Amino acid sequence: MTRRLAEVAKKVGVSEATVSRVLNGKPGVSAATRQAVLSALDVLGYERPTQLRGDRARLVGLVLPELQNPIFPAFAEVIGGALAQLGLTPVLCTQTKGGVSEADYVALLLQQQVSGVVFAGGLYAQADAPHDHYRLLAERNIPVVLVNAAIEHLGFPAVSCDDAVAVEQAWRHLASLGHERIGLVLGPGDHMPSARKLTAARAVAGHLPDEFVARAIFSIEGGHAAASRLIDRGVTGIICASDPLALGAIRAARRKGFGVPSQVSVVGYDDSAFMNCTEPPLTTVRQPIEAMGRAAVEVLNAQIGGVSVPSEELLFEPELVVRGSTAQAPRE
Repeated sequence: MTRRLAEVAKKVGVSEATVSRVLNGKPGVSAATRQAVLSALDVLGYERPTQLRGDRARLVGLVLPELQNPIFPAFAEVIGGALAQLGLTPVLCTQTKGGVSEADYVALLLQQQVSGVVFAGGLYAQADAPHDHYRLLAERNIPVVLVNAAIEHLGFPAVSCDDAVAVEQAWRHLASLGHERIGLVLGPGDHMPSARKLTAARAVAGHLPDEFVARAIFSIEGGHAAASRLIDRGVTGIICASDPLALGAIRAARRKGFGVPSQVSVVGYDDSAFMNCTEPPLTTVRQPIEAMGRAAVEVLNAQIGGVSVPSEELLFEPELVVRGSTAQAPRE
């Protein structure tokens, strides 16, 4: 901070005390000097304090890991709509393979002097991924909200669906149908929501053999490959960490000649768009997207307004939606 004051003061030709008064919104500085200090901040690449960013402070970054999974456009619609109601303009940042990285997007958003950033999925959920760009946002005091489980020690507030409750609901549903060999299709080993789901499954199952847990990339193809391994190991009920994974599991069962749900039952997670239109309609655990998205915006707006928000996680209750992809376990 001292170095910044000195550089800006030298650039404008005023005292550091004058720069400090401008940055803190204190009186006693002419309009011309105040504008010169703010312009110097821009030229030197420093962030203006939130309350001094003018019209540009109405921009909020909305960072998504992808758009192929329907859950992310759904979050974007809710969060974007809630921001617009507050007079804030969302800047949509979507990652693509080989394209702009999450860190690059953060750098661009900082250049645009956004008032805050909402991450609806991203590298914060992966323990082994780079996280320096999150620390940069924290150092710049940019308001941030994370949607769904994050690694520890980032220090940002989060709005999450309760992964443990989701797995408990799915597991008890399959168990009530007589399934005893229940497997999981989860994301990579460092994926925090998947880790929470695995912990919950082990707790509710009592004993969950390692061979009944399959890891996958989050795609239909990943679900197909992982579920194929589980089916080969005799699993009759499969709980998946996303709806696309579940669609892949259904495809895997059919390719092996098994009926769904007559021989293999499949449960998804998210209840994203059109899951009631699949064949069979997908039994899944619904994330309360509307409530979560609005809560994320409320927490972000409070930070933008200068309210101190605890860096804690708000947990939202999921809901099991029973459709046609689950049935009584096949008889031996």
